[in-house]
Amino acid sequence: MKMKTVLLVFCLATFVGLAQDRMVKGKVTDGKLPLENVNITVLDKDTMAVTDTEGKYEIAVETGDRLQYTYTGMRTITIRVEDVTRILNPVMIPDVERLDEVVVEGSQRRSQKDLAEDYVLNKNIVKTAWGFLDADKAPGNVRTLDDSEINPVNVGILGLLQNRFPGVSVVGSIIGPGGTSSPGQVGNPSRGAAVFIRGFGSINNQQAAIFDVDGQIFTDIPYWLDIGNIKRVAILNNLATTTMYGGLASGGVVVINTFSGNAGNNEIVDRARLRNNYATGKVLTREEILENAPSYLKELEASSSFEAAKTVFENYETNFSNSPHFYIAAHRHFADRWNELEYADNIIAENFAQFEDNAVLLKALAYVYEAQGRFEKANDMYKEVFVLRPNYVQSYFDMANSYRNLNEPRQAASMYARYEYLIGEGFLEADSVGFGPVMTREFNNLLLLNKSAVVDGRKAKKMYVAKEDFKGTRMVFEWNDGEAEFELQFVNPENQFYKWKHSLAENPEEIEREKDFGYNVKEYLIDSSLPGTWRINVNYLGNKSLSPTYVKTTVYYNYGTRSQRKETQVFKLSLKNVNQELFTVQASGNVANR
Repeated sequence: MKMKTVLLVFCLATFVGLAQDRMVKGKVTDGKLPLENVNITVLDKDTMAVTDTEGKYEIAVETGDRLQYTYTGMRTITIRVEDVTRILNPVMIPDVERLDEVVVEGSQRRSQKDLAEDYVLNKNIVKTAWGFLDADKAPGNVRTLDDSEINPVNVGILGLLQNRFPGVSVVGSIIGPGGTSSPGQVGNPSRGAAVFIRGFGSINNQQAAIFDVDGQIFTDIPYWLDIGNIKRVAILNNLATTTMYGGLASGGVVVINTFSGNAGNNEIVDRARLRNNYATGKVLTREEILENAPSYLKELEASSSFEAAKTVFENYETNFSNSPHFYIAAHRHFADRWNELEYADNIIAENFAQFEDNAVLLKALAYVYEAQGRFEKANDMYKEVFVLRPNYVQSYFDMANSYRNLNEPRQAASMYARYEYLIGEGFLEADSVGFGPVMTREFNNLLLLNKSAVVDGRKAKKMYVAKEDFKGTRMVFEWNDGEAEFELQFVNPENQFYKWKHSLAENPEEIEREKDFGYNVKEYLIDSSLPGTWRINVNYLGNKSLSPTYVKTTVYYNYGTRSQRKETQVFKLSLKNVNQELFTVQASGNVANR
C-alpha cells in the first residue's frame, strides 16, 4: 500500500509539473504556399488562433493538449502537444471529395486473406468457425489470450479460463469429468461445470458459453484439450460477434485456436512480393547525402588530421554556438573519425545546458553513445529522459534495453516488471496493438536468454518462458522526435519493396496512438524464406520544424537463439523529400511489420 501511495504521489506530481502554459508557434502551408485563415483550436478548451497572411500563428497550450488545424478544402490535422513542443509547421493536404461513380476508394476493412497472412504476427487475430476475426477491429470488446500468457501448469481448460478474463466465471468442478455442480446450475450436467460470460441473458436464466475449437463447435466443455497446444483464446460476448453461431451462442463463445489446428499462415508474409512492387528511381548514397550537408560538416569530413578538424570546429563554433545539433555532429566526428573521445566528450559537457531538460535531444545523445558502444553514458542519458518522461511507455523500454547493454539482466527485468505493475495499477495504459507486442517480445527474449541470471537456481527451472514465435533477423527502428514523419522502404533481394508510411497524411491514427501512449518504435522481422541482401531506405518528410531527427536502428541476427547478436547504428535525417540509403542487411527472409 505504501508503494502504491508513493507511486501515486509521484505520478500526480509528474502530471502537475507537465501542465504548464506556454506558447506554440509556427507556419501552416500547403507544402509550397502559406495558408491564411487556418483555424487552430485547442480541443476541449476555448483557446483558438487563426493564421495570418503569411500562414503564421501563435497559441497558448499545455503539454497533452490536442491542437486541431482546420481549413476549407483541406484535410483536418490533429497534433498532440508534447513536453518539448515549441514550433509546429504542419503541411495541410487537399481533402478531395470523391464521387462514387468517378472514384472507387479502397475499403478500410481488411479481407480474410489479409487477416490470414497477419495471423502469425498479430496476437489479436483469431480463427473462428466463420473466418478470421481481428479483436482490434471487431465491434464490441473482444478479449484475447495468447500462448505467451498461457502457463501449461493450469489444471485443464477451465483452470485456464478461471480468473483470466473479466466477466467470465467458471462454476462447478474445474477438475474434469466426474465433478459435481451446484443445484440449478446451467451447463453440462454430466461434467458438472460450466463457463458463463457476463453480458448475456439474465441473472436468473443464464446460458452457458459454447466452445469454438479450430472451427468446430462444442456445447460440452472440451476437457480433452492439451493446454500446451493452445495458441490463442478469445471471448466473444456480444451479438455482433456471435450472431453467426445462432441460438447456441446466446451465452457467448469461447474461441480456441491450437498450434496443430493450423489456423493461419505460419509464414511471415512478404508484403513487397504481394504488392508486386519493384524498386526504381534514384536512391542517394551516404556520400551523396554528405554533399547536401551543412558546410561545417563537409569541412570536418574533409579534414586530413585531428588538428585540422579542431581548427574547422573552432572556426564554425561562434556562428553555431546555439545549435545542439552542431555539437552532436562535432562530437560524432571527433569520436568516430579520430577516436578522440575525451575531446568529443568535452564538446558535449561544455554545452550540456542546451541538452538538459529536453528529452528529444537527450535521447539523440543516448543513441549516439549506444552506437559507439559506450553503454554507461547512454544509460545516464536514458535516466535523464526517464525522469522527464515517466509517463511514456518508451522510457521503460529504453531503460530495460540499456540495462541489457550493461549486462545487468536483473535490472532490465525490474524495468519490465515495473512497467507491468504500473499497467496493472492503472498508472500506465496497456497498448495491445503498437507498443505492447514489442515490449512483450523484448521481455520474453530477456528471459529466454538470461533466465538463470534473472531468477535464482530452482526458481529459474520452474519459471515458464514462452517459446520465441520468430527466429531470423529482427530490425528495430526508434526515433527521438515524436513529430518526425518519414517513409521506410524495404527492398528485398528480388528488388521488390514494401513501404511503411509514418506521416499524418497517410497514417494519422498510428501517430496519434504513439503520442497517446508515449513511444517511437517499430519492429520488422525477416524469416528464412528469401536469402540475400535487403536494402533499407528512408524518405524523410520533416518534423514540423527545421531541426533534424535521429533514427536508431538495431538489427538482431539469429534472433531468439543462443547465438543472437545485434548491431546498432544512428542516422541523422535532415535532407527532406528524397529517397536515401540507410543500410543493408545480409539476411534471409520475408519482411513483416509490427
